[in-house]
Amino acid sequence: MLEVGKKIKACENKLDEIALLNRLFDDCQGYVELIEETGDTSLDNEIQESLHNLEENVERAKIQTLLKGKYDDYNAVMTLHSGAGGTEAQDWTEMLYRMYKMYADKHGYKIKVLDVLNGDDAGIKSITFEVDGDNAYGFLKAEKGVHRLVRISPFDANARRHTSFASVEVMPLIEERPDIEIRPEDLKIDTYHSSGAGGQNVNKTESAVRITHLPTGIVVSCQVERSQLQNKEKAMQMLYSRLAEKEEQEELERLASIRGDIKKIEWGSQIRSYVFCPYTLVKDHRTGYEEHNIQSVMDGNIQEFINEYLKKLG
Repeated sequence: MLEVGKKIKACENKLDEIALLNRLFDDCQGYVELIEETGDTSLDNEIQESLHNLEENVERAKIQTLLKGKYDDYNAVMTLHSGAGGTEAQDWTEMLYRMYKMYADKHGYKIKVLDVLNGDDAGIKSITFEVDGDNAYGFLKAEKGVHRLVRISPFDANARRHTSFASVEVMPLIEERPDIEIRPEDLKIDTYHSSGAGGQNVNKTESAVRITHLPTGIVVSCQVERSQLQNKEKAMQMLYSRLAEKEEQEELERLASIRGDIKKIEWGSQIRSYVFCPYTLVKDHRTGYEEHNIQSVMDGNIQEFINEYLKKLG
């Protein structure tokens, strides 16, 4: 039933978008006819505004047509890992998490932290969070890969320039289990004390759960629910999602090899650089798209990077 409800909502959203485009087109046509009849040039500003609004919505609709992957309309689970470099890299991971939180806020998505390992002195070593909203995975899959930061380190007393790395993993959140067999003997399940917020009971008992899928080496964990059983259920859901995403990745790579694509699907390579010094620039190495307003990007305005990636894939 969950799957059916999701598809019905997606269809309703598409119908709403088509109705909006029709209304905007009718508005523009009405302004044009009125100007032709009356010769009233005072309406020029209104028609320019209407045309701009129509163009923006047409472009948004075109991007939506690029979301044709099997799981593009699913919610997403993102995991950020700091690279080598201690506090500097951990601070960069926290900066990326803030960027994605702000992106989610701007697009009406909800975020729920599932697992977090804080840095020793500052920042975050790793964090896993769920992103709920229309086409969350379809858009955020563009963020998979390694993100590189270049800046004058605030943790360096000599104010030297540092390069830091953080990896971003993204997978669809499979609400209903797909046809994937997971045998109990293939699982290694560990429990441990939660390190996050959640009340005294959560932190005193071994409620957190880590599951290792031995055949693939995939590791998932959850520590935010109040009971060990709830954390295990969420971790198993994440494992099914990971395995489903792995199948999709392998299918994309198979199709790319059949087509003989020049562009290679690199899921773990460096995808984007964020340069704060000696100049300011954010550059996506897959598409060549650049943005010089780095503060805007760090405030969550990354949709154009995502759009360019989807256009390249499509």
